[in-house]
This record gives sequence, structure tokens and C-alpha cells, in this order.
Amino acid sequence: MPDAASPALDFQADVVEASHARPILVDFWAPWCGPCRVLGPVLDRLAAEAAGRWALVKVNTDEAPGLMQRYGIRGIPAVKLFVGGAVAAEFTGALPEHILRQWLDEHLPSPARAHAKAAEVAWGAGDRATARAELEAALADPEAETASWAAAARSRLARLLAFDDRDRAHDLVRDLHTPEAEAVRTVLTALDRDLDSLPDGPPRAHVVAALTALRANDLDTTLDRLIEAIRADRFYDDDGARKLGVALFQTLGEGHRVSQAHRPAFNMSLY
Repeated sequence: MPDAASPALDFQADVVEASHARPILVDFWAPWCGPCRVLGPVLDRLAAEAAGRWALVKVNTDEAPGLMQRYGIRGIPAVKLFVGGAVAAEFTGALPEHILRQWLDEHLPSPARAHAKAAEVAWGAGDRATARAELEAALADPEAETASWAAAARSRLARLLAFDDRDRAHDLVRDLHTPEAEAVRTVLTALDRDLDSLPDGPPRAHVVAALTALRANDLDTTLDRLIEAIRADRFYDDDGARKLGVALFQTLGEGHRVSQAHRPAFNMSLY
């Protein structure tokens, strides 16, 4: 692809139309612009690393005032990502390389990202089977090794697997430090809890019943008995019943049937 600083550039053909075949990143710059000289080499390096996944075009704004007006450019460097014949994302200024990599990761189209977005839609609709399949597909892509969306996808898949595949769920959140990952770890710890280690006290029988039901995937009974334990002694076992209840709601999601059925009574039990 010709460098846009060259008269050989046909912006309509080399950028707008070409972006239907692959993303085109356009760097609007000028020789007198200091930040442009900082950003330019970084973009060159990232384009080389992309190995054809996307292409870089540079437009010398001194030679293309019409394009500045057409795309509303008020300052440079101005970077615009063209996908499917239109601007899909843009920024102005010389971003640090690590921020620029994240920006590209977030905005460049990819099959893995499409799967991750489809999983979000399915999750929101309560279709957990489809969400799981889409998350598995997204995380199977090599892009997931470094993609910024991968941590959220791993955490969400772990939430889906916590009651069916504990080992896998634990592996998925092992190195994650988000509220969702902590919730999954709390549930997994409860599933592995030695019942004999529970301290004596009025709530003990309720907690034993709750953990036994949890291992049988009977979540309604689990939450019923956790609520009873909280009512008997809120701070029994280092506030364990409340912590596990909160973790279950986070793991299931507030839109889940079990969460909706038990959240009001759980909240009332705390007061």
C-alpha cells in the first residue's frame, strides 16, 4: 500500500474501499509536528508486528487539507481506524505504546472478539449455554493470550463452570484479581470446605446443610440455609454465611432466577 505522504495515494481506494478487506489505520501527521515524530515510529513498529492483519497509511496534512476538513481534524497527530468503509475508532495525540496497544486490541475486529461480544449478549439474555460456547470459542483463540478482554471472559466462564467443573473454574481465575474472580474463589473454597472444621454454634447445622446442598447443586436450599444461619448469628464463622451468599449472587449474576428468588430475603436477614 502506498505511503499516504506520496502523491500515489488514492484515499478513497487505498483507505475507504480497502478497509472492506482489512482494517486500515490512518495517521494524519505533518513534518513540523513534534508529537507526530514520536508516534510515527511506534505505529510503524506495530504495523510491522501486525503482519498484514491491518495496514498503516500516513497522510501528510500539509499536502491534504481537504482530508482534514472532510474528517474534522483539528489537531495532529490524529489517528483513525477505518473498518468496512467508515471510521470505527479514533484518537488525537501521541499515546504511550502500551496504551496504543490496548486501544488497537479493543478496536480491531477479530473472530475472538466477536465471540466475546456474542457471549456478553447471550449472558445478558440469560442464555448461559450459548454464553459458555461463545466464551470457550473466544478463549480458544491465540489472541486471548494477550487481549485486554480476555480477563473478563475468563472470569465470566469461571462463573459458568463453578458448579460443574471446579478444577477448570479455579484455573481460569487463578491469576485474576477482580471482584468476579474473588466471588468464584469464595464459592470454590466453600465447595471444598471440610465440614468438620466449622465451629460450634447455633448456625452450624444451617451452614452444614447449606454446603451439603451447594455440593449437590441445590442452590435454592443453599441460600435458604445460609439465610437461616445469618439470622441465627450474622458473624458466625467470620461472617462466612453472608460472604458466601454475596459470592453466590455475584457468580450467578443478579438476573439469575435463584438470585432474584432469594436476594430480598437475604438482604432482609442482614438487618
